[in-house]
Amino acid sequence: MTASSAGRSLGRFLLLVVVSAISLQLYFLARIAMMAVVEPRSTTFQRSEAWRLARETRGHRWRQQWLDYPALSSNLKRAVIAAEDSGFTEHSGVEWDALEKAWAKNERAESSAEQAAQRAHRREATRVGKGGATRPAPAPKVVGGSTITQQLAKNLFLSGERNFVRKGQELVLSYALEAILGKRRILEIYLNAVEWGEGVFGAEAAAQRYFGVSANQLGAQQAGQLAVMLPAPKRFEKRPGSPYVVGRAATIVARMANVELP
Repeated sequence: MTASSAGRSLGRFLLLVVVSAISLQLYFLARIAMMAVVEPRSTTFQRSEAWRLARETRGHRWRQQWLDYPALSSNLKRAVIAAEDSGFTEHSGVEWDALEKAWAKNERAESSAEQAAQRAHRREATRVGKGGATRPAPAPKVVGGSTITQQLAKNLFLSGERNFVRKGQELVLSYALEAILGKRRILEIYLNAVEWGEGVFGAEAAAQRYFGVSANQLGAQQAGQLAVMLPAPKRFEKRPGSPYVVGRAATIVARMANVELP
């Protein structure tokens, strides 16, 4: 192959990559535009969870029921904003300060984990020499720093893997969601789609599952407890009334009066 033909092949490949990238963004934009008038039937995360449950469990009940924005408890709206994204009504989809703080915190956590792993490795080497068993070092806790809009973008369209390409796409989608849907619709879709336990999606399913009431009947403390569960619903669903959840919910309830709703 000559240099000129190799150059043309490379040019065609790059053109194909650019066209594919643009086509993907147009597809995402069309999907978002439809969500302005049509409720999304499912999210990428929900479909992956449905597939996992189908493979791993039998007869697991799937809970989800859409409620329009007025039918969602104002207590829940305020509690979720207070817990997950206090600047929700003010930002344009991304809180850069929060992202920078989360990045710095993750860098420190990773550095500390590496140092701890080295110390553990030295201890384990000594222990193995004496006939002991090895134990893996714990992974560092990852802090997200994502807004409600970013969380919705990720759940609607993206995988759970962490890399710069996926994060960049998440940011682009977040700005698109804000520009096309607006705050009210974003919060409506988020509260109807977010996970609140294994196979439990959306506010109505969560309210019924944990409190036996509709999502429009949630009191402030109940809403606060549901908001506490959001970062780790599969862990908190085992003890939704634990002292930590109840105490943290009280803190969220105290903040709710200052929350502005879209």
